Amino acid sequence: MLCVFAALSVASAAIGIGFAIAGAWPVLPFVGLEIAALGAAFVVYARHAADYERIEIGTGRLVVEVSEAERKQRFELDRSRARVVVEKGSGYGARVLLREAGKEVEVGRHLDAPSRIEFADELSRRLRI
Repeated sequence: MLCVFAALSVASAAIGIGFAIAGAWPVLPFVGLEIAALGAAFVVYARHAADYERIEIGTGRLVVEVSEAERKQRFELDRSRARVVVEKGSGYGARVLLREAGKEVEVGRHLDAPSRIEFADELSRRLRI
């Protein structure tokens, strides 16, 4: 990923320097801003590239592990009392929640709306087995 950033930065700088040599020197600050914005985008992407949600359904317990950026959380729920709830919402679609005795965990955040509904149905079936 660093190679991609370096290649894009060098290409952008080369184009900017070419324009500066041709007399359009005011382009250079914008090239610097472009490279800084590109670097910021790569940093944000890198922080979330390894995000995941892991769900383990065991005999009597349900373990949900959520990793976002550098924060990891682990939730343990009683499988027999856990329920899958789909909240219809505006914007990005429905939210899938696991609820049990006052605890609530959102799962399936990395899925698109249709896949999230499918996931909720499958998770409900597996909890009933």
